[in-house]
This record gives sequence, C-alpha cells and structure tokens, in this order.
Amino acid sequence: MDGFQDLIAHLSTALQNLRGGISSIWLIIQFGILLLTGGIGAFVGAMIRRRVDVTSLSMGWPPMLKLLIRACLDCVGTIVFIALAAAARAIMLSLTWPSQSYLIGVAISLATAWVVIALVAGLIRNQFINRLVSIFAWTIAALDIVGLREPARQALDSMAVVVGGLRISLLLVLKATALLLITLWLANMLADFIDRRLRTSVDLTASVQVLIGKLIRILLISVAVVVAMSTVGIDLSALAFFSGAIGVGIGFGLQKIVSNLVSGIILLADKSIKPGDVISVGEHFGRVGFMGARYTSVDTRDGREYLIPNEDFITQRVANWSFSSELVRLSIKFNTTYDSDPRKAQAAAVEAALRVERVLPKPAPQCMLTSFGATSIEYEMWFWISDPAAGVVNVQSDVLLGLWDTLAHQGVKIPQPGPARVIYELAREDEPDPPKDQDDTPRSKSPFPG
Repeated sequence: MDGFQDLIAHLSTALQNLRGGISSIWLIIQFGILLLTGGIGAFVGAMIRRRVDVTSLSMGWPPMLKLLIRACLDCVGTIVFIALAAAARAIMLSLTWPSQSYLIGVAISLATAWVVIALVAGLIRNQFINRLVSIFAWTIAALDIVGLREPARQALDSMAVVVGGLRISLLLVLKATALLLITLWLANMLADFIDRRLRTSVDLTASVQVLIGKLIRILLISVAVVVAMSTVGIDLSALAFFSGAIGVGIGFGLQKIVSNLVSGIILLADKSIKPGDVISVGEHFGRVGFMGARYTSVDTRDGREYLIPNEDFITQRVANWSFSSELVRLSIKFNTTYDSDPRKAQAAAVEAALRVERVLPKPAPQCMLTSFGATSIEYEMWFWISDPAAGVVNVQSDVLLGLWDTLAHQGVKIPQPGPARVIYELAREDEPDPPKDQDDTPRSKSPFPG
C-alpha cells in the first residue's frame, strides 16, 4: 500500500499549496478569468449550435466526416473558452510572473486534452463506448497534467491479489478493460467493413456471405482478446484453470446457447436455409431475414418479425418454399352443379387463373375433376407462382374471384352450400281446428295421409 500512501501525500501537499494561495489576489483573479471565459464560451457555443443545422450542412458527406463535424460542433464552446483563456494568460505573462497564471494554464491544458479526446472518440458510433473512452482517456491526461499520474499508477498497482500464478491488480484490470474495449471496437469495425464488402460480391451466395462474415468476425474478436491480454502482460497459460471452469459452465449452463451457435453454423454451411428464403416452421410462415449467431429472424406479412432459435431449424420439420426453385405450386378447390358442363368448368378455371398477373403461364395451370359428390361435381386446380414472399393467400383470393366471374360468364353454376329444404303450407285460414284427443291435446296438421 506504499503507492496509495504516496498518492495521499501528493494530494495533501497540493491541498496545502492551494490553501496557502487562497489569500493571494492573483488566485482570485484567475478564478474570475476562468469563470468569465467559461461563461462566454458556453454562451457562444449554445448560439452556434442553435443556428447551425448539422444534418443539412453535412448532407452527402462521408459518415466519418459527419461524425467529426458533429463532434466539433459539440466542443465549440470549449474551443472558444480555450482561445479566450489563452489570450488572457498571454496578457498576464506579459505583466507578471508565470506562477501568477499557473491555474489558467492548467485549465487550458485540461480543456485542450478534453477537446482532442472528444474529437477522436467522436468517431466511435456507440455512445456507451464513446463516453467510456472519453472519460478514461481524459482522466489519464488530467492526472499527467497535474503531476499525479505516477503516484496514481503506483497506488492502483499496489491494490492487488494473487490467484494461482497470476497477480491481478486494479491497475491491470483498468488497463485490460480499456485495451479490450479499443481492440473489440476495432475488430467489430473491421468485421462490419468486410461484411459490407462480402454482400456486394455476386460470386457468393447469400448463405456463404453470412457464413464467411461470421467466421471472420469470430476470428477478429478472438485476436482482439488475445492482443489485449498479451499487451497488458497477462500470461494466457496462467488462465488454464479458468478455462476449465468456463468449459464446465458452457457444458451445463450455456448448452442452449452453444447449441444455437453450432446450429447456425450448420445452417449456413449446408445452405438449407439462407436469407431471402420463404419458409414455414411450426406455426410461423414468412421470409428469412437476418441469420444471427443465436437466432434467425422470419419476417411475416402481418408486420411481425419472429426470432426463432437456430436449434429449431435442426430439430423440427421445416418447409422451405424456395430451397431449390422459386416456383411454388398452389391449389384451390371448387364445385359445380350437375347441370353444368364439366369441360366448360375446367376451361373457365384455367382461363381465370391465367388472368391473374402473378400466376405463371409455364408451368400452365391444371384443373382436374376429382369426384362426383352427392350434390355437386368437385374440382381441384393447380397453378404456380414464383414470388411466394409476396404472399400466398392473396393470390389464391384473386384466382377465386376471377373464377367466380368466369364461371358466371360461361353459364357454369356453383351450388349453394348446405341441403335445400322446401316447406309447403297447405292449410287455409278458414279451415276448422282439428279435433282434440281425450287429453285435450290438439293433433298436428299434416299434408300427407296416415
């Protein structure tokens, strides 16, 4: 804990020096200058941000340049403060000793470090990573400016524990975390760039593009972790004990996640399902959208998107409507009365199907007489479409509506559903009441004898 005690001693010395300089008029003047320049900078920055529309100004610019312009606009108040404070310090240096403007110089250095770090970190689109990197980097710069970086480093390094052959200190954890965030960000950014390049390749199928992109991402992330751990001085062989524990945890607690990950790789490798396919699994029917490491998204036509675990595509029965061909055969059933010509009905059905835009002329629609029912003749018509992603029920509805019009035009009748009943009323209004039985119960009227 010697490093921690040294840090406390440096802080005590700094506080004593500050306490001794409070009575100095120059310290009050420096505080006043800092408050005045800071207020002016905040006011000017707010006015500029209110008048400048970054979206319209940077329209058509590259994404990185847009991020840089936005970061500059966010820091414009601090930049104005730096310029005014630097001018005030230059005037003070020409009139008095440098020690009388030391506080202004420290404030300028801290503000400059913050602007530089904010501009660099502004290229990171993830807001959480952006804030974390900015605060971490500025803290190191601030400690270095005020001369406390080395005491702080020693204090953090003194707080450590030894696990096996590995010495873990707070300084090591902070360094590893910072490097790991940076390397993972770079790895993901490079993986996204490679993935975009793969999607523009016409020589690779959609499933191969996704498979190569995910393998490259996994490889880059693994390299990022190894580089970060090696850079901070962690011997990876010392983590053999933890790797065994992680393996046991994967075997018991993460088996579903690993199963979905392996299933996703299998699906991409055997090309049984690929982005753009129209599938039905269980009660879900739709188009395959994004294939992730754990799940596959299926877009339905009702505005919902189902996230189905990859394992379900391996263990359940899946119907791929566009696996080997985009052609999909649909069928509809209808009936006609016995006084209608069945050959006219078949010709009318084929004609109605061909009038629908989405129905393909080749293979041609086919209408078959399937049965002579008790009250009607039964038919089934097949027709093919090449765009199942645009919907199936809607094209069946269009064919049925066209069939209704065509059959009526050809004089072919469609029977009404259900049995027909005819009720005959034979009794007259002036007919006397029927005789009553001995139990005074009237007899029912019947038009038939017996």
